[in-house]
Amino acid sequence: MTRIEIGERIRRLQARLAESGMQAALLLMPVDIFYFTGTRQNSALWVPAEGKPVLLVRKSLVRAKAEGLIDDIRPFPSSKELSALLGREGDKVGMTFDAVPMAQHAWYSKVLPGRTFADVTMIVRELRSVKSSAEIEMLRHSAEMLVSIFFEVPTFLKTGMREVDLAAEVEYRLRRIGHEGYVRMRAFNQELFGGMVVSGGAASYGFFDGAVTGKGLSSASPQGASLDAIRENEPVLVDFAGVFNGYIIDMTRMFVIGRLDPELQRAFDVSLEIQEAVRRAMVPGAIGEEIYKQAAAMAEAAGLGCNFMGMPGEQSRFVGHGVGLELDELPLLAQGFGMPLQAGQVVAVEPKFVIPGKGAIGIENTFVVTEHGGERLTGLSDEVVEL
Repeated sequence: MTRIEIGERIRRLQARLAESGMQAALLLMPVDIFYFTGTRQNSALWVPAEGKPVLLVRKSLVRAKAEGLIDDIRPFPSSKELSALLGREGDKVGMTFDAVPMAQHAWYSKVLPGRTFADVTMIVRELRSVKSSAEIEMLRHSAEMLVSIFFEVPTFLKTGMREVDLAAEVEYRLRRIGHEGYVRMRAFNQELFGGMVVSGGAASYGFFDGAVTGKGLSSASPQGASLDAIRENEPVLVDFAGVFNGYIIDMTRMFVIGRLDPELQRAFDVSLEIQEAVRRAMVPGAIGEEIYKQAAAMAEAAGLGCNFMGMPGEQSRFVGHGVGLELDELPLLAQGFGMPLQAGQVVAVEPKFVIPGKGAIGIENTFVVTEHGGERLTGLSDEVVEL
């Protein structure tokens, strides 16, 4: 990341603010601040529609100055000083209402009297969704690192080991090569512990908005790997994010010790067909909802509609999600998402099926939207690995 790239990001935001009739944006989410400054410190970023941005840092000012790629980085002032520093009365100020707590909104409304706050969530998220060549290279690096660990799974997957044991082996190896661990999510009430290992028939039930959730370790942590043992001839789904330099890649592969049930193998074959259809459709101008509908129709035509993207009755209504600095970025290949795709957006495509009593099966790879369809970043064979 360079000052030139950060400057261009700021200019694009300023242009959108001006188009929307806003005088400034006040960004409080750390991931947004990192995107527009290059540092993730406890701070607030003021971006006027005209003029230079200001980063106000609570902690650590020393590190923010060392890392930050904007000129004006200063200590967070007293509340009495803020009003004179940040705009003036009558200004319309953007704030990301999707993620800023009401208490923060109320506090800034109090210390910045006369300002009107408006939602800039979609402006910020749309800008962040289109990745620069430098960002794509960072995502490519994350993919290479994650693939290197998936490649090792057959060397340590054994009958009788618990799901959590296998997950721990993957986590250990990822951390050894620099995986940062933070899998940031923007959606309210969503959490993720880096990835999951799910085996056997009890494969998908829980709060997480995904096709496969896993049992987890308790009712307080009802998602991800469990204490269940991995048995022969049952599918083992390994779904992990790789996070390097803040950028997240997402990937799923299937393993089995023995042979896969024919019904699960057929569902897997359908998932590959759906993935390829989605990949071809990922061109600029394509509509995310239409791509999802095509995927759902293919599942239905295969007689697997009620198993697509979750347990019957608890299905997720998407087949792909944007990734970048957060796991749930735009765009979505989902029901109700009508925005056209743009070149440079990066999407994790994950057609999966859950067959009650038999297990979860599917694939996930991360692609860049291009004029020729999705360009794949996760370069590892899709085929089920039989041990």
